[in-house]
Amino acid sequence: LSQVRSSRVIDGRTIDFTTAGGKVYRNTLPYSCPGLGFEEKFAFKTSLNQLCSVDIIYVLQSFGGGLTQGAGCGLGKFQKMEKAAK
Repeated sequence: LSQVRSSRVIDGRTIDFTTAGGKVYRNTLPYSCPGLGFEEKFAFKTSLNQLCSVDIIYVLQSFGGGLTQGAGCGLGKFQKMEKAAK
């Protein structure tokens, strides 16, 4: 987690995490997560300094000028993404 610099929600099942070194790790959730693709925001709780495939993320929903916790969804496996050759 200390190496993660940003995350980007691709759709309701896919999140890209970018590390300090510029490496991108894609997480494909085993099931579509309700509201994730629309809201494009999530939170998580973990007792470790890492995210694992057994962790749960929670969609953050915009509501009344604030954020509320939405659906909880399990993460899938992380896959390192390679840049395509030109």
